[in-house]
Amino acid sequence: MTALVMFDDELADGWAPFSLTRPCGELIFGRWTLRERLERVAGRRVTGHVTRPWLRRYAEAGAPASLGPDRLPDAATYWSSRAVPALDAAWGRSPANLWLAGQLAGIRLAPGGRPPRPDWFAAPRPEPGLPDRTLPGEWLLHPWDLVSAGPARLADDLAATIGAGVRDDLPDGCRRLGSEAIRLGEGARVEPGVLFDAREGPIELGPGVEVRTGARLAGPLYAGPRSRLLGGALSRFSSGPFSFVRGEVDGVTALGYSNKAHDGYLGHAYVGRWVNLGAMTTNSDLKHTYGTVRVGPPGARTDTGLVKLGCLLGDHVKTGIGARLDTGTVVGAGSSLFGAEMPPTWVEPFSWGPGRTRERCRREAFIATATRVVARRGLEADAPFRCWLGDVWDEACRP
Repeated sequence: MTALVMFDDELADGWAPFSLTRPCGELIFGRWTLRERLERVAGRRVTGHVTRPWLRRYAEAGAPASLGPDRLPDAATYWSSRAVPALDAAWGRSPANLWLAGQLAGIRLAPGGRPPRPDWFAAPRPEPGLPDRTLPGEWLLHPWDLVSAGPARLADDLAATIGAGVRDDLPDGCRRLGSEAIRLGEGARVEPGVLFDAREGPIELGPGVEVRTGARLAGPLYAGPRSRLLGGALSRFSSGPFSFVRGEVDGVTALGYSNKAHDGYLGHAYVGRWVNLGAMTTNSDLKHTYGTVRVGPPGARTDTGLVKLGCLLGDHVKTGIGARLDTGTVVGAGSSLFGAEMPPTWVEPFSWGPGRTRERCRREAFIATATRVVARRGLEADAPFRCWLGDVWDEACRP
């Protein structure tokens, strides 16, 4: 049995703000991370990620480590993190060039083969002499594809895994609209007065999820293990574990361990891990002109082609009370934004301060804060975790 390795190519390397802090295979798309989806299709665990050099000490609980050039297995399947295989794809075992939607998604090498050279991963090429094999699926080109295509992918994922016939009994005092499947995970606690709107997609609550009175949950929706849905209208939402959410939320993916425990609107957005949004933080996801949204740094903005796109928030971002984020705002990892002035639509990593007059967050202060935040969720910010974050700061803030 060959190993399974995910790699980030040159497009994935530019997936700001998330590619600074994590391999792109550890981003949620639909019900699972891209890595978890590949594992379901391939029927085995991913051995590791080939990713950017400053992530060599990437250390996130439950995720495989980064693999350097000297640790690449010969008998392995190498698969692009941007390639999204269909859940029913016939994976196979024989050596092959693996194609998806007309592009090379990876290669499967036999024992005794030579692992790809380091430069291969940026722009992969077919391996001469191997047969071609085509798998069904789709490609992600930009980080905002995770937002625009996320709800439809989530609906399909939940329909495939929950099953069309599942109708879990709802707790007393709760109501249902629609006929799509609803699944309550083991130990999920739902207070009276919660409305499940399953007219446009299934709803699944992971193990230990808590839903409080006054919440309106509209599918497709998945809440990761031990998340807390504290009230408000949540629709087309997908989250990793320990996501605390309240307010009006639509078309949002949250990686987990993040906190939006207060009112405020968050729409058509992607939220990294360990993010804390202050009370009444609100983003715009529609321009006054109803034109398409542009994203990127000054002088290098890209037209996304999307009419609705809110914000992309990197890992460890924090906002103060009443923060306002304009349409298409990208906030780099480790930034802390506060004050009455709206920040620009492109915020560099580790920015600290109000509006447009920000400073750089000091390395030691950032790691100390992250250590305290992680401890609040019962996890340990051990030495590998701190080294990983330090390497990220060094890369982002080097002269």
